[in-house]
Amino acid sequence: MTLGPYTYLTLSMRPESTPQVGVSFHTPHLKVRAGLLLSDPRPYLEFSSHEANVHISTTGAGPITDADLAVAREIFTAAARYLADCEQLHAEQTADDKDAIPDVTGPVA
Repeated sequence: MTLGPYTYLTLSMRPESTPQVGVSFHTPHLKVRAGLLLSDPRPYLEFSSHEANVHISTTGAGPITDADLAVAREIFTAAARYLADCEQLHAEQTADDKDAIPDVTGPVA
């Protein structure tokens, strides 16, 4: 079964625990952008759809720390892996689709 596009948001709150927020984007309407906030110079990364927005920026919205650089590198590595996996699966699906097309031209005389 294939689901249609959707964005899924959950919020879990338990006594004496840190709230947990989960956002899952499964939509072709996802927008991703990055930039620099000029009013208080710091980088940001944003994922958004019609249903939800996720903004990522530096620790405490303050100066860039070594931890901020480590997180940015992890995001970059994960995004590169996501791209590579998407490209590989797309190529495999395209090849499977071509193999599934019946030969309707018939034998050549």
